Amino acid sequence: MQNKYNYPSLERIDTDIHPVPSVTTVLSNTSKSKDGLIQWRNRVGNEEAERIIKQSTDIGTAVHEGIEKYLLNQSWDDFSESSDQLLAKRMTNKFINDGLNGISEVWGLEVGLILDNLYAGTADCVGKYKDIPTLIDFKTAKKIKKREWIEDYFLQGCAYANAHNVMFGTDIQQIVILMVDRDLVFQEFIVRPTEFKILTHKWKRRLIDFNNKYNK
Repeated sequence: MQNKYNYPSLERIDTDIHPVPSVTTVLSNTSKSKDGLIQWRNRVGNEEAERIIKQSTDIGTAVHEGIEKYLLNQSWDDFSESSDQLLAKRMTNKFINDGLNGISEVWGLEVGLILDNLYAGTADCVGKYKDIPTLIDFKTAKKIKKREWIEDYFLQGCAYANAHNVMFGTDIQQIVILMVDRDLVFQEFIVRPTEFKILTHKWKRRLIDFNNKYNK
């Protein structure tokens, strides 16, 4: 862990729209896949949808906390004996064994970022991946997702990287998504500079669409 930058702490406001929207708010409100989520909720019912969402969130939160503790050289395996927590422990262990060895420097974890009052968010990890300045995100999934399904993950990373570059004068042009699913399959997704520029343009388009929709 190298404390190279003085990262701000951000206060999360639980409303759909607020003066500085989060990156996730912008993406969710400009997503073409939103209709699919609505159809899924209608199909399984609200109660089952909420149960599935809560389970996924709880597992993801536990895994993220375990990864963060591991990267801070703290004891990471303090999980309860519930089935979901034991699954989270196995997934965290998979990240540690297969996913985190590419991280060569950690500049910050749970990094608060805000760009010119346009958007804000919290990045999982900023540092170097295989010695290249990188925005790193940890994702848990029920099943490993195909690359073409997760463009919004890449757009989120580009938004955070661009904010970091403006705030701290860095030149991050690489995004790495590290993903582990419930079958303990690990997958690494990398966005390199050429694709980063294309995705940054797409992110700016989504931000403009969001502002046109909500900030008239």
